[in-house]
Parts: sequence; C-alpha cells; structure tokens
Amino acid sequence: MNNKQFFAEVIEGDLSQWTGQCWNWNQIPHFGALVTTTQKNITIYGIVHSIKTGSNDPMRTPIPFQKTEEELLRDQPQIFEFLQTTFGLVTVGYQTNNTIFYHLPAQPAKIHSFIAQATDSEYASFFANDQFLHMLFNLSSQISNFDELLLTIIKTLHEKKCLSKNQLTDFVETFSILCKHDYQKLKIFLHRMQHVITHDSL
Repeated sequence: MNNKQFFAEVIEGDLSQWTGQCWNWNQIPHFGALVTTTQKNITIYGIVHSIKTGSNDPMRTPIPFQKTEEELLRDQPQIFEFLQTTFGLVTVGYQTNNTIFYHLPAQPAKIHSFIAQATDSEYASFFANDQFLHMLFNLSSQISNFDELLLTIIKTLHEKKCLSKNQLTDFVETFSILCKHDYQKLKIFLHRMQHVITHDSL
C-alpha cells in the first residue's frame, strides 16, 4: 500500500463501471490508464475511458479571463478552489490471492476507497493476457471513442516496453475475433495501430 500512488477516490459505481474524483483537480489520470482500488483482499482493475473537469458549484461556472494559468494563480487563485476532475472507469478484472481474474468481481468498488495509478509491474502482469479485451468489448456500447481507447492502451504498453511481438499478435487475433472478422474495420485499426507504434519508436 505504501508504494501506491493514490490520487483519487471512488464516488460512484456498480460492478462494471465506476467513477473516481481526483483529490487535486489538476492531477489527472491519462485516458486509457490502468488504475486500481483495493478493498480487503481484492484489488479491482479499471481503465479510464472518460475525463471531465468543471466546477463543483452550480453557481460558479468557469468563464474566460484572457489570462494565462500563471496570471490567474497570481491574481485570482480562488477560482481554482471550485474546480474538480472526475473520470469514468470500466472494470476489466480483479486480483485476489495473487491471481488475476478477467471478469467482474462479486462486489463493486467501495465508495470512498482510494484509487492509485497502476505500477509498471502491474501493467506487465495484467496485460500479459489479452482476456481484458473481452471485458472491454462487452462494455463497448457504453464507451465513447472505443477504438481510440484501444489504441491508447497499445501506445501506453509500447511505451512501457511490456508489449512483445507475440502479445501484439495475440491482441490482434483476439480483436479480429471480437470484431467478428470485420475485414474493413480490422484493416483500418491495424493501419492506425502501426502508425502509433512506428511513431513511438522514432
């Protein structure tokens, strides 16, 4: 627990989706990031699929001041006190007794439980198996920019050097099956995926 980088807590959720709120509105998780929350002996894994920053007071909405952030912090720091950032997550699995399961836990993430960024070792162990794709596809109708989310996950794994050629091949094969072998969709996705990987390698 001491090695975890906690930055938010659960404010709403059910078995398949949950919402986190950042403790600091400006410390925001990345789109597609893997995060965890732990309760008792179960660690639930979630992937960030939406992020929203705005006012926490309906009577105080942000308006343009034509000033830089530095100028606003100097001249009107109080306006930042009413900002909050929330983010939506989909459950992609959980871990208990050192075993990862790629299906829904028996209970949802507990309200007010802390949320942490997944460590590099958690990224490597969780994404070593492509079964998480089944979880994402089951919820694809509830996720905006679904293909963008998959591409971002691939990009992140590539940057963290935890995506081998065999894993990438398995990912593509599973993606093809879940897309019901839609050749046109697969072709477009592979082209975009190749661009992401090649660009990151430059």
